[in-house]
Amino acid sequence: MGKHCILVIDMLNDFIGENAALRCPDGEKIVPALRKLMDYGRTRPEDIHIVHIQEAHRKHDADFRVRPVHAVAGTWGSRIIDELKPVGDEYVIPKRRHSGFMYTDLDLYLREENIDTVVVTGVWTNVCVRSTASDASYRAYKVIAISDCCASKDEEMHRAGLRDMAIFAKVMTVDEYIKAWEEGEDPWKDAGQPDNKEKGCCCS
Repeated sequence: MGKHCILVIDMLNDFIGENAALRCPDGEKIVPALRKLMDYGRTRPEDIHIVHIQEAHRKHDADFRVRPVHAVAGTWGSRIIDELKPVGDEYVIPKRRHSGFMYTDLDLYLREENIDTVVVTGVWTNVCVRSTASDASYRAYKVIAISDCCASKDEEMHRAGLRDMAIFAKVMTVDEYIKAWEEGEDPWKDAGQPDNKEKGCCCS
């Protein structure tokens, strides 16, 4: 079935909670589902890795030209929230751009660990999660998006992000993902929208 890596993207103090500088309003709601997913992954360390993607900007980062200052490296805002802190030797990858692959060693880590399937979770669905999923697909990884483990500014943006990813990824719930593993099925099976496969091109 191949090895999976759950990417927990930007579940940080500056995105989650009332004191967040750039709060994702629905971010708190996905914490229980994310914990369920991570706890399950930790029971299968040979099959499922967990990597935490941490936005960590420099003080005068170019990102602040268009958005409020947030998640500056070394500050409280850039720390992973207490509820989802890494356990053991779970890898933490800092990033300064939307995608977890951009100018980081994520791809190197995945290849060193012989991982072929990337499972995206976190915030925001239509921004950093979507960007990371796209870059994973560009690098020929199988991509799964866990719908109830992602959140955005509002439901419309969240749904838009999921719809975009559904073109090239498998979108499923945490319960569906766990069920597939327990039944010995590849969770990625039937990824992508069926109507995009009929003529071999989404633009047909």
